[in-house]
Amino acid sequence: MCTGACSKFIAVPLYVLALVSVICNIILFFPDFKTQYAASSEGVEMLTPEVKYMGGLIGGGIMVLIPAIHIHLTSADKCCANRCGMFLSIGFAAAGVLGAVYSLSVASLGLANGPVCLWSNELNPIPTWGAPFANSSGSYLTEKDIWNWCKEPKNVVQFNMGLFSTLLVAACVELVLCTIQMVNGLFGCICGTCAGKE
Repeated sequence: MCTGACSKFIAVPLYVLALVSVICNIILFFPDFKTQYAASSEGVEMLTPEVKYMGGLIGGGIMVLIPAIHIHLTSADKCCANRCGMFLSIGFAAAGVLGAVYSLSVASLGLANGPVCLWSNELNPIPTWGAPFANSSGSYLTEKDIWNWCKEPKNVVQFNMGLFSTLLVAACVELVLCTIQMVNGLFGCICGTCAGKE
């Protein structure tokens, strides 16, 4: 496979992954699919802090989408399908790697700390807003019996786990694809893009 065709093969999944990351990050702002939790009420934060870091929107989304566009252009005839375009794709792919690492870090942190919710248990019988699993080092992920500590938003633990896990997987794949493009860009810079050759 020539370097230009490889670039196209890499760019198309990056578009999809960037879109998935943006959508997941936006949905995270609306636990239980309600808008009331997005705004703090009387100084009480009702939204998981990692959502506001916008790892999926900025890191896995914009910082991967822009490189994906350039990487895709390196496979187009009479555009960036030349040694210079491939050289530039190395830098763009490196920016994509940074974005993917940021998204990966935020998603990991979101999973480790758990959601912010209105919670109570035997030791804390009065429902209060906070992050009940913040000091659990992510062990709450396998202890389903304590998920019912969160009373509101409904099913927020599963909601956050599903979306942050999706962001985590998307960021890992973006990281791999952008790293492959850096190597592909190096070969394209040295050997050319095979434009017009079969």
